[in-house]
Amino acid sequence: MSRFGHPRGLLDPPMGAALVGSFALAHGHRFGTHAHPTHQLVWASSGVVTVGVADTTWVLPPSRALFVPAAVPHTTAAASAAEMHSLYLRPDRCPPLWPEPTVLAAAPMFSALVGHLSDPELPDDARRRAEAVLFDVLIPAPVAAVDLKWPRDDRARRVAEALAAAPADTRDATTWAREVGASDRTLSRLFVAETGMSLGRWRTRLRIRTALELLASGTSVAVTGRQVGYRTASAFIAAFRREVGVTPSHCFA
Repeated sequence: MSRFGHPRGLLDPPMGAALVGSFALAHGHRFGTHAHPTHQLVWASSGVVTVGVADTTWVLPPSRALFVPAAVPHTTAAASAAEMHSLYLRPDRCPPLWPEPTVLAAAPMFSALVGHLSDPELPDDARRRAEAVLFDVLIPAPVAAVDLKWPRDDRARRVAEALAAAPADTRDATTWAREVGASDRTLSRLFVAETGMSLGRWRTRLRIRTALELLASGTSVAVTGRQVGYRTASAFIAAFRREVGVTPSHCFA
């Protein structure tokens, strides 16, 4: 193992393009900033993991995986107890993939192939066939997963940190602007310029990100919805589906 807990020998996987590493992670376990000479697919078959690249963090339930290109510095952490799988892909043995981190749909076929390729006794011919199918089923998620870019400006970041500490907080943009000594227009401009979305949309993403962690820990849908600021379970489920692309029950199926 490397000091980040990843398998050594990433440049020499068994006669193919992919090496699969599996890790049982406790809640809060974190791999510090690092990079790989290979591409990486990060996926949790249970629980929720997060991957951070620069100012953006992706929250990945079992229905989502993240492609991280070779040499991109990133962090990985367990937002709940999780069974994480990392597929290390040799660039010289892969078809052309994405030039930047890309969220993928983790369909049942993907899950089955990860398990199949995890077998160290898999014959070389069978491995090559499975890898070919794997590359065929790597499909970007139809809805961008719960990625969250944090603002850099001190005023906007203070709002972001306060909302992260209390996602059910219902204060509006005008109130937040007064809290941090900015005008409505300035605070709105900062969020759009630095996160790519309005304060309201950023708050929704934050709530769904927090909800994923609560759901992974076994909190019910109704209780989770209330804890992240939704008055009814149906409103929470609708917001969750808009952001993640599936309902909470399907997300952890």
